[in-house]
Amino acid sequence: MMGVALPSIRADLGLSTSSLQWVVSAYVLGYGGFVLLGGRASDLLGRRRMFLLWLTVFLLFSGLGGLATDGWMLVVARFVTGVAAAFMTPAGLSIITTTFAEGPQRNRALLVYAGIAAGGFSLGMVTGGLLTSIDWRWVFFAPVIMAALILAAAVRLVPRDTPATSAAGGYDLQGTLSLTGAMLLLVYSVVMLPDVSAGQTAATAAAGVALLVLFVTIERRSRTPLLRLGLLRSAPLLRANLGALLLLAGFFGFQFIAVLYLQEFRGWSELQTGLALMILGLDAILAPTLTPVLVRRFGNGRVIVAGLALSAVAYALFLRVGADWTYAAMLPTFLLLSTAFALAYGPLTIAATDGVAEHEQGVAGGVLTTSFQFGAALGLAVVTAVVVGRSGTDGAGLDAFRTALLVPLAAAALGILVTASGLRRRGTTSAPAEAVLERT
Repeated sequence: MMGVALPSIRADLGLSTSSLQWVVSAYVLGYGGFVLLGGRASDLLGRRRMFLLWLTVFLLFSGLGGLATDGWMLVVARFVTGVAAAFMTPAGLSIITTTFAEGPQRNRALLVYAGIAAGGFSLGMVTGGLLTSIDWRWVFFAPVIMAALILAAAVRLVPRDTPATSAAGGYDLQGTLSLTGAMLLLVYSVVMLPDVSAGQTAATAAAGVALLVLFVTIERRSRTPLLRLGLLRSAPLLRANLGALLLLAGFFGFQFIAVLYLQEFRGWSELQTGLALMILGLDAILAPTLTPVLVRRFGNGRVIVAGLALSAVAYALFLRVGADWTYAAMLPTFLLLSTAFALAYGPLTIAATDGVAEHEQGVAGGVLTTSFQFGAALGLAVVTAVVVGRSGTDGAGLDAFRTALLVPLAAAALGILVTASGLRRRGTTSAPAEAVLERT
C-alpha cells in the first residue's frame, strides 16, 4: 500500500527524496535480512508461537508508523514491521505445509493461500490509493485492524505444535549471525543501488558475499545447522526460487513504472491511480479457482512457464505507452498481468516446498520468502536506477519509462528460460495429470 501513498507522506512530513526512499527500503531491509532466520526460528521454537508473537509486533509497529510525526519514527517503524514480517511469513506458510499432507490436498491449500497473497500484492496498491485519498496514515492503521482480526482468529484456529527445543547442539549462533549479516548487506546493496556510487555498492555486496561464504563454511561443520546445505542442492527447489525472484522483480518493477506514469507524468490522483490498477486484483479470484484446474490438467511446471510467458507479453504491450493513452489501451496489459501472476505465484510456492521434510518447512518457506522479497527489491532498484538515469531536468518522460520497461521484460524472459529447463529435464510423459501434480 506504500506505493501510491509516498507522495502524500513526503508532503506531510517534509521528507527529501532520499529520506522517502527509506520508508520503503527500511521494510525491505528488515524483511529480507531476517527472513531465513525467521524460517528457522519457526521450526525450532514453534510455528504457532512465532506467528502469534510477531503478528503482535507487526500490529504494534504498524500503528506506530501511523502515529509518526517525523521521518525517523516512520523509518524505524517500517524496519521493525519488516522484521516482524520476516518471522511471521515463513511461520504462516509452514503452518499450512505441515497441517496438510504433501500432494493434492496440500497443493489445493497452497493455491488458496497463494491466491490471497497474490491479491494482497495487487489490491494493496488499490487500497493504498483509496486510503491515501482520506489520509495517508490509514495506510498504517488499516493493517492494525486487519492484524487484530487475524490475531483473534489465529489464537483459536491455528493448531498447536511442539517446538524442537530439545535439538542437540544448540541453535547455531555463529551461522545465525553470519547469515543475518550477509542478508542485511546484500539487501542494503540492492535497495541503495540507485543512490550510491558503484564502488560503495560493490564494497557492501562483497562484504555480504564474504559473510555468505563464512556462513557456508560454518554450516558444513555445524551439528545443528541453521540451514541444511543439502536443501539448496535440489535443482527443482533452486529453479522455483529463482523463478519466484524473477517473477517479483518484474511485477514490482512494472508497478513502480505504472504508478510514476499515471501520477507523475499524467497527473492522476492517488484515488484515480488506485482505481486504474484495481483490475490487477483479479489474481485473487483466478489463483484459487482457475490455477488449481490448470495445475491438475497440465502440471505445475507448465503452468509456471505459461504465467511467466503471459507476463512477458503484458510488459511488451506496455512498451508502446503514449502520452495520452486511454485506459482501454492500458487494460490488456493489466488483464494479462493479473492472470500471469495468478498462474505463476501459487505453483511456484508449491514447487519451492514440495519434497521438503516437515521439520524444514519453515526454512523452505524462509528461502522462498527471501526469493520473493529480494526479487521485489532488485526489480524496484534496477527500474529506479534506469528511470533516474534516463530522466531529464523535467523529470521522467516516456523514453525513460519505455527503457525501464525492458527490465521487467528481461526478468520475465529469464524466468521462462529457468523454469522451462525443468520441463526439458522431465521430458514428455503420458502419466496422468494427478501423477504429474504429485511429482512437481
